[in-house]
Amino acid sequence: MKYSVILPTYNERQNLPIIFYLLHQTFTKHSIKFEVVIVDDSSPDNTLEVAQKLQTAFGKDLVQIVSRKGKLGLGSAYVAGLKVSTGERIIIMDADLSHHPKFIPQMILKMNALNVDIVSGTRYQQGGGVAGWDMKRKITSKGANFLASFLLNPGKASDLTGSFRLYDRTALEKILPRVKSKGYAFQMEILILAKKENMSLVEVPITFVDRIYGESKLGANEIVLYLKGLLQLFFTT
Repeated sequence: MKYSVILPTYNERQNLPIIFYLLHQTFTKHSIKFEVVIVDDSSPDNTLEVAQKLQTAFGKDLVQIVSRKGKLGLGSAYVAGLKVSTGERIIIMDADLSHHPKFIPQMILKMNALNVDIVSGTRYQQGGGVAGWDMKRKITSKGANFLASFLLNPGKASDLTGSFRLYDRTALEKILPRVKSKGYAFQMEILILAKKENMSLVEVPITFVDRIYGESKLGANEIVLYLKGLLQLFFTT
């Protein structure tokens, strides 16, 4: 069984070598076959250059690169990464060290034991949480997640806006081309479509850690996009 980790990047020059090291360490320790697919949207900080150095050092079997012209968005980054990936299972996660690879073996064990389509990391079940956020960010996140859960009825999923997930490839290939949302709503729509298709989902508690290097992508525009996407999902799904 091979696992493909899709890492969308935009200005992650400092974080990329660290997250790759942690991924390599985790998969090697557990003797798991893997590859990392880096999808870079013309990062001004030359993240692509770092990705190319990693590929030179570790080889194209471990590091694949998709370089795109312009900032094209998270959803299309996953689609582009999936096209070149070769694993039977797909992991999506942030490249900014918010998602620690140490949780991946637990996710794999859950998928193996329960034979489910999706294993989702959650901040909102016992054992999960966040680190490094101020009260305003915590309230914003919990409020957004509560609102989404109330309006969309996602079933078992407790963390709709989270982006640390393990997918069976067949399930993701079925859902991903149908997703229309952008930004944070993108993650929600995947789970709503999965529920509609009667796909099975379980969760693993994770700790989300605020980024150390670089600037957060969350701003007023992202919040507005989230609310627009949420309302669109409410009226169309």
